[in-house]
Amino acid sequence: MKLKTLTTAILLTLPTVVTHAAALDRSGQSMSAFLQPGNYFEAGISVLDPTVKGKESGESDTKRHISDMADDYYFPSAALKLQIHDKISFGLLYDQPFGASAAYNGNNVFVSNPGNDTILGQDALNGLAAKSIGNLVTAAGAAFAPALQAVTSVTGGNPSNPTQNEILGALQQVAKAGNATVAGGLTSLQQTQTALETAKSYLGTGNTQVDVDTQNLSFVVGFQPTENFNIYGGGVYQTVKGQVSLRGQAYSLFNGYDANIKETGGAGWLAGAAFQIPDIALKLSATYRSEIDHDVDVKESLSVLSFPALNSVLLGLDVTPAQLQAIGTTGKTKITTPQSVNIDFQTGIMENTVAFVNARWVDWSNFSIQPYQFGKISEAVGELVQRPNGFNLVEYADDQWTITAGVGRKFNDKWAGNVSAGWDSGAGNPITTLGPTEGYWNVGLGLQYSPTPATFIAGGVKYFGLGDADAQTGAQAGSNDYVATFEDNYAIAYGLKIGYKF
Repeated sequence: MKLKTLTTAILLTLPTVVTHAAALDRSGQSMSAFLQPGNYFEAGISVLDPTVKGKESGESDTKRHISDMADDYYFPSAALKLQIHDKISFGLLYDQPFGASAAYNGNNVFVSNPGNDTILGQDALNGLAAKSIGNLVTAAGAAFAPALQAVTSVTGGNPSNPTQNEILGALQQVAKAGNATVAGGLTSLQQTQTALETAKSYLGTGNTQVDVDTQNLSFVVGFQPTENFNIYGGGVYQTVKGQVSLRGQAYSLFNGYDANIKETGGAGWLAGAAFQIPDIALKLSATYRSEIDHDVDVKESLSVLSFPALNSVLLGLDVTPAQLQAIGTTGKTKITTPQSVNIDFQTGIMENTVAFVNARWVDWSNFSIQPYQFGKISEAVGELVQRPNGFNLVEYADDQWTITAGVGRKFNDKWAGNVSAGWDSGAGNPITTLGPTEGYWNVGLGLQYSPTPATFIAGGVKYFGLGDADAQTGAQAGSNDYVATFEDNYAIAYGLKIGYKF
């Protein structure tokens, strides 16, 4: 079983034809094209059709259905590999490694409901009111107990377990008796509550959506000291761009936030090594890709910032003047795409048949996105949601692990195919509302037709069972709180690839 007559025919149809993975991972960043023998070119396109439905749950006050929020998307890839010397090879690889595409619709906490959405969640509003009233009870001192007794004697209530309205009634009696501190506090409380009600009309309209794209161009040089070894490395240029809109009660104050991430580039590197025994169709490779930093200009807007009385409201909610001033500043946003490792193994198991295993690790647990102004606002209001240091727009709790295994077989000189199965760990649960699934399992089929020994066309299809997940906002990340649950979802992926050996 020679490598050039067996594995070239079979492994071009491997599951890199179509893919889908956890978090923002898309292409899988395969190096298989560069490790083909001789001179080689390929170009392909993959399409993913996901269905991700759910329902409101957890911290949501309502429990409504959430229709399919995952958009279809496609991504192309291409590779050119030149064997410029017996021991030196060069490769140019293009792919789109990371991305997101989603939009919520219908009537749920991710779609604005003007007139009903509030600037903070109802629990937070109730907590703030209770805190303010408690401070006024303390300020009322000894005068509060007899005032409460007088109020509950009229209402028929229990003074040891009064309602909020009975407490407010008692405080009003204390204020009328001449307690200026309580009187001023009640006026301030009323003004804050009125302003919060007015602020509702300044929240966003529309629906939550996200569209993020990246592009990679890898320049790779390989050195083959012997037929069995290949050591390679090179530089990577990557661009990133995107748009994010947050809408609906789930995002409270950020209902009406938009971020337009201007396309920008960053540089990284990759390095790897491969070992092969052509006579038994054995090949083992390991590739490391570095993280890549991007200093991005993000155009941000938040509709509630146009509310004239917002500053006085936030000051009434214990936001400091320094934090208010920081909200209006601008600056660069740093986005760092994650480092990763790919390991690929194949071996002949019988005549015209190979088995293969591909494994991938991505360092999502150290990934986060916090646009500059989003971060300043989150720090200002963080105390209101028990996040005094602010929070991220997107972050992940766990690293991603993906494993795919299968068998490829050459049927004759023109036809070859493969079957595969895969598993992906996901990047944590609960997970961001902008991508609410936890990993997957999949099964796939690939088929290749070679009209000539030098050319081929390959196609593939995969079915993904997407993992159930609880979805949480950035303000909830790091806790067990969530606002929706997504279950029993799936995706179907299709791919087409052409290749030429020369």
